[in-house]
Amino acid sequence: MKYVKWGLCIFIAFVFVQSLFFKFTGSPETTFIFGTLGEWSGLAWFGQYGAYMVGIAELIASILLFTRLHALGAFMAVGTMTGAIFFHLFTPIGVAQPVFNEAGEVVGNDGGILFVMACLVWVSAAFLLYQTRKGDLEQVD
Repeated sequence: MKYVKWGLCIFIAFVFVQSLFFKFTGSPETTFIFGTLGEWSGLAWFGQYGAYMVGIAELIASILLFTRLHALGAFMAVGTMTGAIFFHLFTPIGVAQPVFNEAGEVVGNDGGILFVMACLVWVSAAFLLYQTRKGDLEQVD
């Protein structure tokens, strides 16, 4: 079980950390997603600052996954991915996200990869929480 735990923690942290570049640099993908959500919700500030807030939460979760507080990190991952999955399914951003070139022009879509990754992270983090609750992961720290 020890290797499963670490494998899932590494996977979750990899997905979160590699997305930080997009969230913290104002990439066209991030601007589209959070701008659309800000406009849809009527909360213009979310379009401007939502990516930073989510990115910080994902960074904290990634760090916690490798500490004695790994359950809190997994809980944060489930929470952030629940939000992501909800927004993909029930708002105008949809499942397939546009792909942009260097000039910021839409050149296609991602075929739903971002949504699938959110689902995989959610399942991974939920499994970590379940195993922690059962006590299976406490013995391997």
